[in-house]
Amino acid sequence: MQQEPSKKQPVLGIRLLPGMGFGNRLFVYLSTRCLAGRNDMAFSVLDRELLEKSITVDGKKLFDLDYGEALSEKDFPVQVAEKDERIYIPDSEHDLTRGCYVAGADEKLFALQKDHPGENILLSGNLQAGEYFAGYEEKLRKWLSVNPALDHREYMGENVCILNIRGGEYAGAPELFLERRYWLDAMRYMKTLRPDMKFLAVTDDLAAAGRVLPEVRAVHGDIAHDYTILKNARFLILSNSSFACFPAFTGHAEQIVAPKYWARHNTSDGFWSGEQNLYPAFTYLDREGKLFTEEECRRELQAYRARTDFSKRIGRKPTEEELAAGRWQVAALCKKDLRQRAVLSLARRLHLIRRRDSL
Repeated sequence: MQQEPSKKQPVLGIRLLPGMGFGNRLFVYLSTRCLAGRNDMAFSVLDRELLEKSITVDGKKLFDLDYGEALSEKDFPVQVAEKDERIYIPDSEHDLTRGCYVAGADEKLFALQKDHPGENILLSGNLQAGEYFAGYEEKLRKWLSVNPALDHREYMGENVCILNIRGGEYAGAPELFLERRYWLDAMRYMKTLRPDMKFLAVTDDLAAAGRVLPEVRAVHGDIAHDYTILKNARFLILSNSSFACFPAFTGHAEQIVAPKYWARHNTSDGFWSGEQNLYPAFTYLDREGKLFTEEECRRELQAYRARTDFSKRIGRKPTEEELAAGRWQVAALCKKDLRQRAVLSLARRLHLIRRRDSL
């Protein structure tokens, strides 16, 4: 009996965009690769040279990545966008006019072949939900195996905690840039684990790190330097940035602290921006210095959604009157931020803040 020829495996593709940061590119690449496996599909990364360039340091590659099949956009008859849920809130001009991203995992991405059997699909979206790569942890470690020639281990130690302070465009955004109290509360918790704990900050912005936490030494280097210091840390305190997520996921840290409510740690009344950034490996710290597991955070979020009109707020844009009132609130938040900066600046100049417990 003649055997029927096997059908070619459909392909799930993703396009990397020029404006994406390194962490965002890793998320869309790895989530697409994992979702392709879940949907029994091959995968393809379009514009792969953008990621390849960013992982190359002095002619050496930080990772040896597989980009899947070499296809172009014309090879994908179907395009699927991940759900994009936003609420419009008066904590920044961006959130007031463009919306604050709050979406969680998109269930339709787990059944792509059911909706589009046998078709090549080009995916787009934020793609940071832990559900997309749950169960792929060991594969992630293999795929992101670091080139030994680029692996920085000079700051490893049993009593060393690495902080990842995100600056850059965050530093001028009061709703995003984590306040000093977050770092002090997180460091205080780490000292309960080891009274002899020493701290070092890895940052993309030495000036911003020095402004918010002058008592802790901060370092910044190339992509391999900053990434591998985070990956090799035994204790981690993260910012609300995607850059540190995969070093944290694929390393072997004993404790990882991250900001509760993620991108809106400073302003949230119970919502997450976004719900995708709830990960079992992280312990989340709130503005009162209390710690929560991922499961506890999810239960709280479910209760918040049940007792508020949150679902009705998703996608509802403000009226002209609401915009005008909202801009007053945004201005007040910016003034508060400037006052806090002025007080901290004065404390630094008067030498009231001294370097301590720093590596």
